[in-house]
Order: sequence, then structure tokens, then C-alpha cells
Amino acid sequence: MSSESVAPARLSQNQLDEIVELHNRFMQGRLGGRRAVVKKLDLTGLSLKECDMRQADFSGCDMQRMDLTGANFKEASLYACNLSNANLNKTIFVRADLRGARIESANLAGANLDNADLRAGGLSTDGTFSQGQNVNFRGANLAGARLSGSLAASADFSDAIMSKVNLTGADLRGAKFEGADLTEAEIKGAQLFGANLKSTILTGVGLSDISGSGADMTGAITDENVGKPISALDEPLAKLIKEHRNWVATVGKQGRQLDLSGFDLRILLSLAGERLTALKSIGARFCGMDLTDIQLQSSVLDNSDFRSCFIRGADFRGSSMRDVRMSHADLRNADFRALVFEMGDGSKRSSKCDLEGANLRYTNCAGARFNGSSFRFSDLSYADFTGCDLSGADFTGARLDGVIFEGVTVADVICDEDAPEVLKKSPSAAE
Repeated sequence: MSSESVAPARLSQNQLDEIVELHNRFMQGRLGGRRAVVKKLDLTGLSLKECDMRQADFSGCDMQRMDLTGANFKEASLYACNLSNANLNKTIFVRADLRGARIESANLAGANLDNADLRAGGLSTDGTFSQGQNVNFRGANLAGARLSGSLAASADFSDAIMSKVNLTGADLRGAKFEGADLTEAEIKGAQLFGANLKSTILTGVGLSDISGSGADMTGAITDENVGKPISALDEPLAKLIKEHRNWVATVGKQGRQLDLSGFDLRILLSLAGERLTALKSIGARFCGMDLTDIQLQSSVLDNSDFRSCFIRGADFRGSSMRDVRMSHADLRNADFRALVFEMGDGSKRSSKCDLEGANLRYTNCAGARFNGSSFRFSDLSYADFTGCDLSGADFTGARLDGVIFEGVTVADVICDEDAPEVLKKSPSAAE
């Protein structure tokens, strides 16, 4: 007997549709109906959109990239399923068995997981069911989802979007939330003993429900430390922006530089299209804002928080962005190239965009330009760099787990020996 794993059998969409039809007959008590029992099969990319799959059994199935929008899996078994990158928008998982499921990077916005079983479980190397793998929600969108009463002990919600999620009474002992956005989450009665809440966004959350739980809140953003309110500025922001533009236009001879360091800017909702060249904004909070087409050339933005921002087409050329947090941000077609200045003696000086130590986990950078940018010791895990120009970029010490590098330009890239092969195609990559 060979010990090699055998690829799961593949179902077609037509075959799956037939199973759904028989299952519907079964649920309605009609003649010829049969409960759907679909174990350890390959369903990748197929659709169960708005299907009634109550009490069905999909244990061990590969369900990656499936469209399960609005489907009803109430009391169904999805034990040890791989639901990574699936569309689970408004999907119903009430009292469903999701033990050991992998739900990484899936969209669960508005999903209902009330009383779902999210404990450890999984498949062993020989394909039999086991008890070992924790549920993985890393990077998933759970905004507005209901997990009240769920058993999610030791589950991994790292970098997940969980704004306004309902965790009332959920068992979350030992769960990982590092980097997650829990803005206005309802956590009353949740068990959080030993949970990892490092660097989470907890604004609008009742911290009394966390105090005394032993949860690690190192670096967490709360209502107490989120930053100074806009009302604390010495002049109206519109006036300060006008003065700042005058300061830039006159090379500092008139007006004054705008300094938003330490301010919480989220109440503005949008700065789209604003011309804020040479802005100083160290440690500011931009989380969730619309910054489409904003101009921030030569700005100092170190330690600022841009998580979940819309930053398409923005201009960051020559800016200092050390240790910024940009997980889940939309950076498509943004410009992070170096700025070149002509000196009085005819020479030229180049100022690179410095993203050293930045967190760009799960960002969408498709089509962006990073010529000459520094990503030294940054975390780019699961970011999408499709079609990006990375010429001359420095990836020394960067974390590159699961990064998409399709169709990239990589001339003169600097990277480590264990970097993806696509980066090492550059003539200077091995230097």
C-alpha cells in the first residue's frame, strides 16, 4: 500500500447542481430526495450561491475560491474544509461544524456564525479526520459577522477585518487577533483568557469586558490612546491646508508646514485628491479613510496607521514611511518611486520612498510603482504585487510569505538568498 496522499476527486458544477437539487428535495420531504454528503472532494472555484445546504455534510472538502454568497449552511458539517479565498458574504453558518476549517483571506462580511463550532480539528496525512488544526481566519473579512456563542478557542483571527463583529458570549480563550480591526466590536460576555490582542484596533469597544482576562493588548489602539482629535488643532484644518500649500509653493518663505503628527484623522472620512506635498504626519491614524489620488510626495509619515484605507493612485514619491501599518489597504496604481531633484550645480539628488519595517500584509498593490523603494525588514505577507514595477527595490530581510509577484518588473532588485525566484531573476539580486 502506498502512503502517498491521493488528490481528491473533482466535481463539476453540473454534478454539484444535481446534488443541490436532490438535497432540496430531501429538505422538503419530497420523493427521491437525498441529503448531500460530499466528503473530501475538490470543489474549488464552484458556486453554491444562495443555495439551501442546511444539514449537508462537506467534511474535508477543498472549497477554495468558491462563491457561497448567501448560502445557508445552518447545522451543516464543514469539518476540516479549506474555504480560503472563498466568498462567504452573508453566508449562514448557524450551529455549523467548522472545526479545523481553513478560512484564510475569505470574505465573510455580514456572515452569521452564531453558535458555530470553531474548535480545533483537521485531516491527518492519511486523509482521516483528526483533532489538531485550529480554525484559520487570518486576513479574512468578518465585518459585521455574528459569532456570538461560537466556540473559537485558539482560532487565528490575525489581521482580520472584524469591525462591528458580534462576539457576545463567544469562547475565544487563547485566540489570536494580532493586527485585527475590532472597531466597535461587541464582546460582552466573551471569554478572552490568554488571547493575543497585540496591535489590534479596539476603538469603540468596551474594555471592561477585556480587563482582567489576561489578554495581551500590547500596542492595541483604544479610545484612550487613538490620538489627538482634529478639534485640538489651533486653526481649522481647511485653513491649515491652505497655509501648507503656500509654504510648499514658496519653499518655506510664507505659510507654514502642516503637522498632523499624533492626530486621529478618521472622523474626516476622506482626503481624496488633496495636495499635501511635504506633509509631516508621524504616528497619525488614517484607518479606513478614502485617500484616493492624494498627493503626499516628500512627506514624513513614519509610524502612521493606514490600515484598510483606499489609496488608489496616490503619490508617495520620496516619502519616509518607516514602520507604517497598511494591512488590507488598496494601493492599486499608487506611486512609491524615488523623487529626483536637480541641484544648483547641475547634479541630481534622488530621495527614495522608505518603507523599512512597514506592515503591508494583505495589501492590494496591483499596478503600483515601487522603483527604488526600500522594503527592508518589512512584512509583505500575502500582498498582491501583480504588474508592479519593482526595479531597484530593496527587499533585504522582508517577510514575503504568500506574496503574489505576477507580471512584475524586477531589474536590479536587492533581495535575500531565500527570496522567491521571480525576484532573483534580477541581475543584482544575488549580490
